[in-house]
Amino acid sequence: MLRRGFWLYVWRVETPTGEMLYVGRTGDSSSPNASAPFTRMGQHLGTNKNQNALRRQLVAAGVEPEDCAEFDLIAHGPIFPEVEKPEGADHSARFEAHKPRRDAVAAMEKALADALQDAGYRVLNTVKCKQLLNIDAFAPVLEAFAEEFPRLTPGE
Repeated sequence: MLRRGFWLYVWRVETPTGEMLYVGRTGDSSSPNASAPFTRMGQHLGTNKNQNALRRQLVAAGVEPEDCAEFDLIAHGPIFPEVEKPEGADHSARFEAHKPRRDAVAAMEKALADALQDAGYRVLNTVKCKQLLNIDAFAPVLEAFAEEFPRLTPGE
């Protein structure tokens, strides 16, 4: 949870109206950075509107985060390590090396959100991504999340 890199995670929130999920990933879209899930954890429920996606999704669903009984963060990764930051490295070169990893994990994020939704879980967010999914790379990710979400069906 503390290692920087490209992770997928699912927030499981026990709300007054039942369980809700939020699917996310680490690996910035606008910089060559990929934080640890632990770092993202507090940001999701904070007040910075550019970082608090879980809070915004709950409020949009009519749920006050402070009224929720439990928040669990289930994370898998790092799927890929963060791009190295060599001394004197050019930002644009690092970002170009970052993008293929980011795009691969973004496709997995969408596939995971869709699979959870299809399995009957209440997923708060809609993940949009046009990147192609590497099904072989995604299979162990889906299997890992199926341990926590048994209605997922890996291998089908």
